[in-house]
Amino acid sequence: MLNLFLTAFVAAFLVAGIRRPFLFVLAFAYIDIVAPQKVSWGFLQMIPISLIAFVGAVTSWAVAENKDGIRFSPRQFVLLLLLIYCGLTTRTADFPEDALEKWSWVWKALVFAMFLPLTLRTRLRIEALVLIMVLSVGVIVIGGGIKTLAGGGGYGELKLLVNDNTGLYEGSIISTVAVCVMPLALWLARYGTIFKPGWLVWLFALGICFACLLMPVGTQARTGLICVAVLVLMMLRSVKRRMLYIGVMGALALIAIPLLPQSFTERMNTIRNHQSDQSASTRVAVWKWTIEYAKTHPFGGGFEAYRQNVLSYDTIQAENAGDNNTAIETQRIEERGRAYHSSYFEMLGEQGYPGLGLWLLLHILGVVHMEVIRRSYAKDKSPELGWVTPLADSLQQAQIVYLFGGAFVGIAFQPFCYMLVGLQCGLSAYIGRVKRAVPKPFRAPRPNTPPRPASA
Repeated sequence: MLNLFLTAFVAAFLVAGIRRPFLFVLAFAYIDIVAPQKVSWGFLQMIPISLIAFVGAVTSWAVAENKDGIRFSPRQFVLLLLLIYCGLTTRTADFPEDALEKWSWVWKALVFAMFLPLTLRTRLRIEALVLIMVLSVGVIVIGGGIKTLAGGGGYGELKLLVNDNTGLYEGSIISTVAVCVMPLALWLARYGTIFKPGWLVWLFALGICFACLLMPVGTQARTGLICVAVLVLMMLRSVKRRMLYIGVMGALALIAIPLLPQSFTERMNTIRNHQSDQSASTRVAVWKWTIEYAKTHPFGGGFEAYRQNVLSYDTIQAENAGDNNTAIETQRIEERGRAYHSSYFEMLGEQGYPGLGLWLLLHILGVVHMEVIRRSYAKDKSPELGWVTPLADSLQQAQIVYLFGGAFVGIAFQPFCYMLVGLQCGLSAYIGRVKRAVPKPFRAPRPNTPPRPASA
C-alpha cells in the first residue's frame, strides 16, 4: 500500500509540473531524498524518475520561468569548479567503472545545487522546498522511530522503508540527516505560511523531531549522538531563556538515559576507546591510509579510490579474569577495500587536496554567509523579513551538524546536503533581490536646519 501511495505521489507531482514548473524542482528533491524507485516494484524500478524530474525541472525553468535579476553567487561558482574538477578526476580514476557509477548521481547533485537558487524567487518557494525536505526525511524517520519504540533496531539491524543499507537508508547517514532536519522543522512550525502555525502544526513538528532523535537510538549510530550534542549546543545561542533551556535539556537527558536500551549505551561507551571496537578501529586505519595515499596522489584517485586500501590494525578486548585482575587480549586484524567513514577523508582520497579545498571553501562560506544574514536581520521583526534571521540560523545549524557528522561518515556528496547549500544560496539571492527592489533616492535628503535670523 505504501509502495502504491509513494509511486502515485511522485506521478502526481510530475504531471502537475507541466502547469507549475517549480513542482518539478520539488519532485526531484523528494525523489533524491526518499528514492521511491527503491520502494516500488517491477518495471517501476527501471524507470529513471530522478532523471525525468531533473530534465523536467531544467526544461520548464528555461521555457517558462522569469529570469530577471538572475545572478550567480560565489558559492555557485565554487560548485561549478568542484563539478569540473570531479569530472576530470573521474576520467583518470583508479577504478574507472566504479567511478563512473558514482559520478552518475554526483553530477546531478552538484548541478541541482547550482540550479536550485535560480528557482527560489519567492518566500513561498523557499518555504515549499524546506517543507518537502522535512516531510521527505519524515517519511523515513517516522517509520524508523515507531520500530525503535516497539523494541526494534540495533547496529545495522533497523529496517527503514526498504531493506537497503545505502544512501539515506544507512544508519549513520540517516541519523546525521535526521538531526539536520530538526531546526528546519521547528522553523516551519513557527514561521510557516503553507501550514500556518497552530497546535496541530507544532504537534506534528515536535513528533518529527522526536522521531529524528530516535534515529541514533534505533540505528545505534555514534555519529547521531555527536550530532545531537552539537545541535543542543548550537541552539543554546538562539534561545531567549538559556538557563531554562539548559535545565529542560538536562532533565530530559536524565529521564531518557534509564530508558535507553543496554545495547545502545554499551555501543556509545566505545567512543572513549576506539581500539575496543572494530568499526572505530577500521575508521582510524582507513584515515591513516588515506593520508599516506594523498602524499603520493595529491590530486586524488577519483571516486571509489578506497577500494585499493589494505588495512592492518589491533583491537583490544578487556575481560575480568578474577576479582581484581583484568585480562587484556590484543587481536591483529587485516582488511581490504574499506570505505573512508569520513567526508573529509573521502574528499582527500578521491579528489585530493584541490577537491578537499573546494569542498571546505563551499561549506565554510555557507556558515559565514548565514551568520552575516543572521546578524544583519536580527532586529527586523516585520512580516516581510522577520523570518529571514530564524531561517538563516536554522540553515547554519543544519550545516554545522552536517560538518560534524561528516567527520565520521562519508557523505561528502550526499544530495540532501547539497540541497541545504542550494537553499542557502537561494535565501541569499532572494534577500539580494529584495534589496535591489527598494527604490533609492537620487540625492540624500538634507537635514532640517533652523531658518537664519533676519539681519538687522
